[in-house]
Amino acid sequence: MTNNIVWHEHAVDKNARANALNQKPAVIWLTGLSGSGKSTIANLLEKKLFSESKKTYLLDGDNVRHGLCGDLGFDDKDRVENIRRISEVAKLFVDSGSIVITAFISPFQADRAYCRSLLDAGEFVEVFVDTPIEVCEKRDPKGLYKKARSGDIKHFTGIDSVYETPTTPEVHLTYIEESAEQTAERLFKLISEKGFI
Repeated sequence: MTNNIVWHEHAVDKNARANALNQKPAVIWLTGLSGSGKSTIANLLEKKLFSESKKTYLLDGDNVRHGLCGDLGFDDKDRVENIRRISEVAKLFVDSGSIVITAFISPFQADRAYCRSLLDAGEFVEVFVDTPIEVCEKRDPKGLYKKARSGDIKHFTGIDSVYETPTTPEVHLTYIEESAEQTAERLFKLISEKGFI
């Protein structure tokens, strides 16, 4: 099926685009349970980066399922395809020289590793938003845990579907008692100090 498709090289490459933007392209991949604070932290991080004149784009799990992944459900097979599509989109943004921030549960280690494999060394920054499930359930901003516990939602990560905890994330970020603003600021400092952006 792909026999007649040939890769077309661009005259302007990723390095030229990044140099024009005066930044280092990367994917800042936030992963964690539903209710862990990924989307909130991702939004605040993008706001901070934008204030520093960085070209960014935020890919959020719920938003992407309204369009690009609107045809997918939540069983394991569809979750894998969801992250595969996001990974390919993230790669395109990195190629544009942008800093991509993603907020996806992305429960499977192999799927996160797939995105990493698409990028050059140092371009994939896995951020484990480590919020205990008890805290996530207490927050439950969308009422999803309640529905999952009552059986109204099937294949819910952390309840009846597995979440594979990152083993060696670039950033291990706890978000329990401090404010989202403090956590996002801490994340910004960590990725800056480690040279990821």
